[in-house]
Amino acid sequence: MVQSLNTKVDLTIDATSYLGIASYGKVIIGDKAFEFYNEKNLGDYIQIPWEEVDYVMASVMFKGKWIPRFAVVTKQNGRFTFSTRHNKQTLRSMNQYIASEKLVRSLSFFQVITRGLKNILIRKKTI
Repeated sequence: MVQSLNTKVDLTIDATSYLGIASYGKVIIGDKAFEFYNEKNLGDYIQIPWEEVDYVMASVMFKGKWIPRFAVVTKQNGRFTFSTRHNKQTLRSMNQYIASEKLVRSLSFFQVITRGLKNILIRKKTI
């Protein structure tokens, strides 16, 4: 059995982890870490201490009315994407332990396409 890093739990909510194949479980936000535990496989868990979190990136749609998913980007281990039943509530409780400057919006579809086209044009000019 896995030992939780948290001593105090602020939020426990149903969630989906998109690390490889989607797995369903619970996200636990506490005073020491962000934790995800799979419902069926107890060996499938993710524990990210707050000191390890670089920033949290959220997909924001319809001017903030809907947040379909968010990603926790760590300093060493990369990006972990999650979706909870209430993503706004989850991000608000994470904001107690992470500075507001570290909660950022991800790029929209059109911003990604525009940046890609600009990079292609810049590469052609340098060649």
